[in-house]
Amino acid sequence: MSTAAADSLEHVPASAEPAVTVRGLHKRYGRTLAVDGVDLEIPAGSFYGVIGPNGAGKTTLLRMVTGLLRPDRGSVAITGADVWEDPAAAKARIGVLPDGLATFDRLTGRDLLVFNGLLRRLPRATVVERAEQLLEVLGLADAADVRVEDYSHGMGKKIGLAAALLHRPQVLVLDEPFEGVDPLSSRVLRSVLDEYRRAGGTVVLSSHVVEVVERLCDHVAILAGGRVRTDGPSEQVLSGGSLEEAFVHHVGAGAHESEVRERLTWLAT
Repeated sequence: MSTAAADSLEHVPASAEPAVTVRGLHKRYGRTLAVDGVDLEIPAGSFYGVIGPNGAGKTTLLRMVTGLLRPDRGSVAITGADVWEDPAAAKARIGVLPDGLATFDRLTGRDLLVFNGLLRRLPRATVVERAEQLLEVLGLADAADVRVEDYSHGMGKKIGLAAALLHRPQVLVLDEPFEGVDPLSSRVLRSVLDEYRRAGGTVVLSSHVVEVVERLCDHVAILAGGRVRTDGPSEQVLSGGSLEEAFVHHVGAGAHESEVRERLTWLAT
């Protein structure tokens, strides 16, 4: 990463209190209880992984954490600012890369970043400088004047991360940031996130891919059925084993190999 680009991410304001505090979050869709009384404290400066099977409630949880979805009850604070009682202060402190949320994709990559920065009420000169640095670092400089709707999936993830970083938030919330991303783009994303953390930021990452979380995160929460089954520093959650083993222990193994063989005998005919 270039010195200029690194400078754009330095001095993320630190906090002695937890970066994110979640208390008693509930969310129901009809008869489905998607999030069932979740409590979490995410330490400032951590790389915090939220993992669980499909349908565990990860996306619903993160959308409530970031203020995109109102909980039925419970509270969320971003470095002390309540997401629902003081939304302007809370949202100023977070950057969000949601999974599948529509953006202004008829804008070019450069225009999208400038637009986002001006919405954050940053000075135009600052926005333009940071946008150019992020486009360069993320390998998007040659596509800066291409409409985002014409970007590949990986390029879309990178421009989304750039938009989330532009205002230098204290907390980054990323929902499945590496899904469908090629290895080179994934490496670039990891490098930028490492630099952001070095500058004092907190990363909250949701994924159902245990290898990604085990490789990147120093804190982990395992969700299933809308509840936190276990959470804490990675070494505590893993207890000397792998994250996959901890995941299976807390969530369940699903169909065993012998059961698969017994049930699907017709595959061998």
